Amino acid sequence: MAYPGPSAPSVLRRVMAPALEALVDLIYPRLCGGCQVPLGQGAPRSGERAWFCQVCADELPRVEPPYCRVCGEMYDGSFTHEFRCMNCSGRKLEFEFAVAACRAQGAVRELVHQFKYDRRLQLRGALAALMLRTLEEPRLAGENLADWLLVPVPLHRSRELDREFNQSWELCQRLAQWTGIPAANVLARIRETDTQASLDRDERLRNLRGAFALRQPRPWQAKTALQGRRILLVDDVFTTGATTSECARVLRREGGAEKVVVITAARG
Repeated sequence: MAYPGPSAPSVLRRVMAPALEALVDLIYPRLCGGCQVPLGQGAPRSGERAWFCQVCADELPRVEPPYCRVCGEMYDGSFTHEFRCMNCSGRKLEFEFAVAACRAQGAVRELVHQFKYDRRLQLRGALAALMLRTLEEPRLAGENLADWLLVPVPLHRSRELDREFNQSWELCQRLAQWTGIPAANVLARIRETDTQASLDRDERLRNLRGAFALRQPRPWQAKTALQGRRILLVDDVFTTGATTSECARVLRREGGAEKVVVITAARG
C-alpha cells in the first residue's frame, strides 16, 4: 500500500459500529450509484462495492492503458512504450502528469453532475472511492504517499457561496480520511475568468494566468509548508489541463512544491 490508510478505530467504535451501520442501512438503505438498486445490508462498507452493485462496478468506464503519459487521455490500439499525445505536444504543463479513475461517461458523468449541481454531497463518497484507483497508477504506487499533500483546486468565493461547497475540497477530505494522506486547502481563486468553452488551449492558459494564488491563513491558523513538498492536486474532472496547470504553477513557483500530480474522478 502506498499510503498509511485510516487510523485504527477505538475499541468502542469497533464494538458499536456494526449495530449502528445496520440500523442506518435499515432506515436509509444504501443505493447503487449507477442503477439505484438497494445494495443490501451485506454489501461491503468500504471501497467501490460500498457504493456500486457488482454489475455497475463492472461496467464503469475506467481509464485504462494505453493512455498519454502526461494528460491521461486514453487511446485505442497497442502501445508498448509510454507516449505523449498530440494535445500535450508543444505545451508546457506545470504538473508532472494527470491520472483519472474513469472517463466522464454514463453513470460517472451523472454522478459528477448530481454531486456538483444538485448538491448531493453524499455522492462524494462514491467519487472518492473511484479515485482511490488513481493512487495505484504505477508512478504513484511506488511512492510513500504519506509524505505527500492532498490539495483541492479552488473555486472563486462567489461561485463557492452560490454552490455552498467546493467539490474538490469535499473529495480531498474524504480521501484524506480513508488514506491517511494529509489534506490542506492552500490555494485560492482570486479572479473570475471568462468561460473557457470557446477558447483554444493557449487562450485558456492565458485566460487563467493570475487567477490563482496561495491562500493566506487566518491569524489563528498555522501556515502549511509547501517548500519541497509533493502534491496530489485534486479535482472532480480533468478536461484540457489548463486550470490544473495554472494551479500547479502557483504551487511550484510561489509555494516551492517539488512536484505536482493531478488526480481526478473523471477524464472529460
